[in-house]
Amino acid sequence: MIQWYPGHMAKAKRQFLEKLKMVDVVYELIDARIPYSSKNPDVKEMIGEKPHIVVLMKSDLADPRQTSAWLRDYEERGIPAISINAKEGQGLKEILKLTKKVLKPFFEKREAKGMKPRAIRAVCVGIPNVGKSTLINRFAHKNIARTGNKPGVTKAQQWIKYGKELELLDTPGILWPKFEDQDVGKRLAVTGAIKDTLLHLDDIALYAMGYLKEHYPGAMTERYNLKEGREEELDLPELLLEITKVRGFRDDYDRGAEMFIHELRNGLLGRITLERPEDIYGKDTDD
Repeated sequence: MIQWYPGHMAKAKRQFLEKLKMVDVVYELIDARIPYSSKNPDVKEMIGEKPHIVVLMKSDLADPRQTSAWLRDYEERGIPAISINAKEGQGLKEILKLTKKVLKPFFEKREAKGMKPRAIRAVCVGIPNVGKSTLINRFAHKNIARTGNKPGVTKAQQWIKYGKELELLDTPGILWPKFEDQDVGKRLAVTGAIKDTLLHLDDIALYAMGYLKEHYPGAMTERYNLKEGREEELDLPELLLEITKVRGFRDDYDRGAEMFIHELRNGLLGRITLERPEDIYGKDTDD
C-alpha cells in the first residue's frame, strides 16, 4: 500500500490556505499523463468559490490524443483548462489570455467601484514534481524557483512577477493524506510524484508495463528491441527480466525496474498517458 503524508505537507496546506485570500485566481497544476490521479481532491474544498484554472503540465510527455480528450472533458464540465509545455515555454500567453477571460467579471466590478487597475494575483497549487517551478521560471524568464525532477524541491513560498500583468505565488507541492484508490497511488509513483525511496520500484514497473501492454502495445518491443511476439507471450515479471537482460543487467531485476521507470518518466518509450476519461468516468474519447 502506498501512503505518504509527511509533516511538511500539512504545513504547506496551512500556508496555502493563509495565502489564498491574497490572490484572485488559482492555477491548479496537474500532470497531463495522469490528469485524474494528479488532481488533489482537497483543492476543490480549499479554494471554495475562488476562480481557478486547471493547467495540464508536461504535455510534451503525454499522449496528445488523450490530452485533447481530457481538455474536452473539462470543457464539458465547465472547468477552464489548458495544456502547456512549460519546459519549452509553450502556452504561457494562452494561460494569461484565459486568466483574463475568467477574471473579466471580477475586474469589471473593481473598475465600476472606481478602483485602480492592478496586476492579476495568482497562486500555483499542485502535487510534488508536477512542474510548478518550471512554469514559474518560464513566467519569470529566469531561474528563480528551484527545479528538479524529484518531489519536494520547492520548500518556501515566493512571489514572482510576470511583466506588469501577473504576480504568481509559488507554493510547495501538496499531496493528500490518504489514497482511497491504490491505482491512484501507483500512477503517482510511476510519474515521480512520490519519492522512489518510499516505493518498491519493481511493483511500480510491473504496474506500468501492464498498462503499456494493454494501451500501447509494441512500445516496449520497439524501445528494447525485443524479439517479435515476446511482449505478448511473456507475463509481466518475465517481461521485466527479459528487458533487464537485454540492457545488459543480467538478472539484476531491481536495476532493470529502476531503468524502465526512469525511461518511461522521461518519454523514452513514447508519449504515454496512464489514464483516460473513459477509464475514470466511463466516457468514450473517440473523435
